[in-house]
Amino acid sequence: MREKKTKKEQTVKKPAARKISAKKPVLNSPGEKPALSSVVLHNLKRPFGAHKKRKLLGRGSGSGHGKTSTRGSKGQTSRAGRHFYLGFEGGQSPLIRKMPKRGFVSNFRKTYQIVNLEDLNKIKEAVISPQLLRDKGLIRNERALIKILGNGNIKNPVTIQAHAFSKRASAGIIAAGGKAEIINI
Repeated sequence: MREKKTKKEQTVKKPAARKISAKKPVLNSPGEKPALSSVVLHNLKRPFGAHKKRKLLGRGSGSGHGKTSTRGSKGQTSRAGRHFYLGFEGGQSPLIRKMPKRGFVSNFRKTYQIVNLEDLNKIKEAVISPQLLRDKGLIRNERALIKILGNGNIKNPVTIQAHAFSKRASAGIIAAGGKAEIINI
């Protein structure tokens, strides 16, 4: 009777972790502190296990990545040139194409930070600039576009600098004896 040959189990050798030995600093004199070595480009080392080897595909069955080259067998994903766009649903009509599209969105839309005339009554300065509006907390960014709207009344004659004014706001500022200065973009 023949005996079956048993396959020897192959053990995978794991790389041994490098021991990091702390070198004792050499002291020149008894009371001297050790000099700390600075981290510079020439003495940097990557930590153990941080760099993995690249998968070599299609180099025969001995490599572990031969034959199908980790792509499985058959089907669309195993073929070359298998690039899919985001939202691809396997050939079915994608959801994004079924959704209704309405309206128009301009690429050149301007968004303004809005300040009302009644908010400007709290400021006691003669000239109200974007920096002053930012300091008082009425706007978030002094470099962004600012529009003054005519909600409320202004009592003091002030010069207001902004990128845009509504008709009611500019009329209210002029009626109070002030100026509405437009900042050019």
